[in-house]
Amino acid sequence: MIIFKIIRRVIAAILLVIIAVPLYAVGVTWQAAHNSLIRKGDVIVVLGAAQLNGRPGEVLQARLVEAKRIYDLGLARHIITVGAGAPGDRTTEAASGKYWLSTHGIKSKNISALEVGRDTWVSTENYVRFMKLKNMQDVIIVTDPFHCRRAMTMANDLGVVATCSPVKTGPNALAASGKRYLIREAGAYLAYVSLGRRGIHISDHLG
Repeated sequence: MIIFKIIRRVIAAILLVIIAVPLYAVGVTWQAAHNSLIRKGDVIVVLGAAQLNGRPGEVLQARLVEAKRIYDLGLARHIITVGAGAPGDRTTEAASGKYWLSTHGIKSKNISALEVGRDTWVSTENYVRFMKLKNMQDVIIVTDPFHCRRAMTMANDLGVVATCSPVKTGPNALAASGKRYLIREAGAYLAYVSLGRRGIHISDHLG
């Protein structure tokens, strides 16, 4: 009887972990999307998304609009756009983002385009390296709401202080995002925090 009780307790504990850990990932992902805490920073980083022959797609444009909004509020004096191009592209996500910003009232000298990275981790590695070269410590990340938690966690893990300003418009704004995006990003966040560098490929495949 004692053995059976121990087995039941072990099974109950395992089931609790199986249920609780994913719920935690969903909870922190949801919380970051709905309760962004933005303060002044050294730089605004616009994470890349698809562009079409130099014209930002809907997702990227929404991020650029948000970056311009917080730049105009004076929350940071410099913007970094990141993102490489897909095979066959004539330009990159970073370059198209910089061009959009420079044609919407922001001086080109205040924008740096880092034309690398087709996933969150590589993009983060590169913009953090750039920040450290420029003695910058605080970053405001502009991305989709449910992407905020994972993007901030990666930046923090690489030694900078990150907040997130989620988009207010576009197909991935909260009003338009569905549960599928939340669950996908929660899974990507969980893969990253539980497996570390081994989970980076999994997390970016998911998100």
